[in-house]
Amino acid sequence: MSDSGGFTSMAGAKAEKEAPEIGVGMLGYAFMGKAHTNAMKKIPYMMYPPPAIPRLVAIAGRNEAATAEAAKRYGYECYYTDWRQMLENPDVQLFDNGGPNDAHAEPCITAARMGKHILCEKPLARTAEEARTMLDAVKQANVKHMVAFNYRFVPAIVQARKLIDSGALGRIYHYRAVYLQEWIMPHYGTPMIWRLDKEQAGSGALGDLGAHIIDLAHFLVGGIKGVSAMTKTFITDRPNADGTMGKVTVDDAFVAAVEFENGALGTLEATRFAAGRKNHEVLEINGEKGSIVFNLERLNELEVFWVGDEPKETQGFTNVLVSEPYHPYWSNWWPQGHMIGWEHTFVHEITHLLDCIVNNKDVAPWGATFEDGYRAAVVCDAIAESAQSKKQVDVKY
Repeated sequence: MSDSGGFTSMAGAKAEKEAPEIGVGMLGYAFMGKAHTNAMKKIPYMMYPPPAIPRLVAIAGRNEAATAEAAKRYGYECYYTDWRQMLENPDVQLFDNGGPNDAHAEPCITAARMGKHILCEKPLARTAEEARTMLDAVKQANVKHMVAFNYRFVPAIVQARKLIDSGALGRIYHYRAVYLQEWIMPHYGTPMIWRLDKEQAGSGALGDLGAHIIDLAHFLVGGIKGVSAMTKTFITDRPNADGTMGKVTVDDAFVAAVEFENGALGTLEATRFAAGRKNHEVLEINGEKGSIVFNLERLNELEVFWVGDEPKETQGFTNVLVSEPYHPYWSNWWPQGHMIGWEHTFVHEITHLLDCIVNNKDVAPWGATFEDGYRAAVVCDAIAESAQSKKQVDVKY
């Protein structure tokens, strides 16, 4: 797989030499720690021959018992309760930051100054200003850096980007995207957690879900010029672990109208109050020559419409299964029609980063760099500012 988008076949290939090892230090053992580790363990035998083999050197977390159990479960050589001590381990070459949003900036900046390559979960930071300090640090250190916007590595999304780059859709008129979940609705009884605290999370649905569809807007359509938005917090008080009530200080939902630098118009919406929606990320792109629809819950498919298709009386969208051997990444997996899933995006994503590290390739444009993370944070801040001021806000990266 090359960073130019020429995703080469690796199925059945023979390794000519031993792949180098890259020592990994993981911060966080929960949701993303599990997802990233699962991907790293698959890379050596599925993305074969691999550009490098991840060596699970160390994992860090605040709860010693849980961190020790995670190290045992996942196969890390050792564990730490202080990420600083983990970064001092000379065998850690790649720092994988899967911690909460308030634990992104300081550990990543420290890792960069120590010469470690970095993979950081999204959103990159709580604010654009904080993201800028992280971007400056990795640039100054000249290390490889990537934000874990893993949906860039869905085969169907890569295929959509290739169609757009080829000019097949012509001029782009519209980008509309929604990211809908339901897990903090009243019937779940969700208590106060870090994702509901602005000091820790930065924002709510905006950073948690909106950052994904903003990054895909940048990836597929281009820069955003201006936004006009509204946000809403539906439940303002939730129980703390000690029985007291805590104040929710982030948005539960947002909607925004956006204008792109190329003249396209778009709408963005994200909420964690959409009953029945578990992980409903859907985007539609309309161009002069056709349209594309993608649904994350059906991630191996694209709905495609081409202007001028005949016969006109039956003209409509065609559902395309993106699982042929010539489609991105598929030569590494199964025969066509044998589906891959959400977890495989991390396999593709981390393989790309390893390839960039060992072969000194650019992470961009296929991977999201800290520059992309910063740009997404700028748009998030503009949406929050627009909602507060009730005015349209110009986006200045």
